[in-house]
Amino acid sequence: MGDHDAVIDRLLQSDEPSIRFKIRTGVLGEAPGSRSIRALRNEVRRSPRVQALLSDRDATGRIAPGRHVYNKWRGAHWVMASLADLGYPTGDRSLRTTRDALLDCWLSKEYYEEFPSESKAGSYRKKGVPVIRGRHRRCASQQSNSLYSVITLGLGVARCERIVERLLHWQWPDGGWNCDRNPAARMSSFMETILPLRALALYADETGDRAARRAAKRAAEVLLERELFKRRSDGRTIAPDFVRLHYPLYWHYDILHGLKVLAEAGLIDDPRCSDALDRLESLQLADGGWPATARHYRCDDSEKSGNEQVDWGGTSRLRMNEWVSADALTVLRAAGRL
Repeated sequence: MGDHDAVIDRLLQSDEPSIRFKIRTGVLGEAPGSRSIRALRNEVRRSPRVQALLSDRDATGRIAPGRHVYNKWRGAHWVMASLADLGYPTGDRSLRTTRDALLDCWLSKEYYEEFPSESKAGSYRKKGVPVIRGRHRRCASQQSNSLYSVITLGLGVARCERIVERLLHWQWPDGGWNCDRNPAARMSSFMETILPLRALALYADETGDRAARRAAKRAAEVLLERELFKRRSDGRTIAPDFVRLHYPLYWHYDILHGLKVLAEAGLIDDPRCSDALDRLESLQLADGGWPATARHYRCDDSEKSGNEQVDWGGTSRLRMNEWVSADALTVLRAAGRL
């Protein structure tokens, strides 16, 4: 295992102000509202990475106006999620038009119209949210990611309670969510549960909403009952990608993302996180950092879905990825393992 102090010092010298922000607030415990951190967040705003992410804006300030908000990965939905994770300054009024576009999209009437269906094929025959065998088949990660972005970026909670109401309405009996339209699907999906958990926990912290807090704790059980990556039936890894490291995750899941969200929700001390923490520590490189061993994006000049505007460090089994390393150190600090 590498030296934590050495890699922390190395990351504090990063050219990326967002990496320095993550280390100083998430690992060293500096207050996000302190004068020096506010100055650092303004450096994040001016950074080449953020400028690239915000390069496609119209006169009103709306991000990527010619694309659907969910266009992968250049639509406003994903750009706002990146800004929220990078330490972009809160309360930027120029983001309000984009905030409104996201809320208009994810609160449109089709998400209030639901209908029963007996089959997967039948569930695609009309707009709305299908209900199959008593369960709403909805990609709750979509509403949740925008909810998290809007709150984290300090853009207010007006209309956010409507997204929370939808998430609670769609929550499955086991505490999570799933968009799988196969009638046989009866358990929640990690991918569709991790982001609602994150957003509802943050909303509860911001507003004191008890129903959101209860829903977040129920959602956490979906992960914790499986120790973040194991099948309940035999203890085997649910999916190989769960124990690989990625950045960004977008709507996907891995153990680092699970640990990060549980830390944010104040649940990292649960003993059922121990094996995932052990696995994360086992992936540390000799130089003290962590690699990104897989990724969910491409970087090229085409307009294909899945193309990014910026590179997040690529993948390598031997080379540290700063974004993964900063998040891993934040998680270990929250778990008392640094």
